[in-house]
Amino acid sequence: MKFAVTSQNFRTVTPHAGRARRFLVFEVEEGTEPKEVDRLDLAKELAMHDWHGTGAHPLDAVDVLIAGSFGEGFGQRMASRGIVAVRTDKTDPLEAVKDYLAGKLAPAGPSCDESHHHQHQHAHAHGHGHGHGHAHGQGHGHAEGHAHGGCCCHHEEGA
Repeated sequence: MKFAVTSQNFRTVTPHAGRARRFLVFEVEEGTEPKEVDRLDLAKELAMHDWHGTGAHPLDAVDVLIAGSFGEGFGQRMASRGIVAVRTDKTDPLEAVKDYLAGKLAPAGPSCDESHHHQHQHAHAHGHGHGHGHAHGQGHGHAEGHAHGGCCCHHEEGA
């Protein structure tokens, strides 16, 4: 099972997953401790907020994405790619992965910033989208997201 953890500084879990370009990649095999196996440093156009391609994306290689924050649309977009997105308040990336494996992090639902997000969606069509993702192994089940509108992530000030 592979994890991507947002980490703009390659040391701590950072927020704003839609704008994140740097990720620590961890791999976990059954019965072993998570270990860092890669670091992604994506070009600006590959940040999920800016990337609207339909082909392969470097994040497609992971099963779970862990971030400090993201909007409901980002979680739904990840689910549509078969990636479970979860939020954490941990700052240590390894501890965040361990929390997920221990069942302490649930797949994303609406965030506390969701009311802020809807204020900035007025220009988007207000439809309903359903994302269905799944986790591989480790006994984690099916995750389902429900999003309003077509925006891929929440509005992030100054980013």
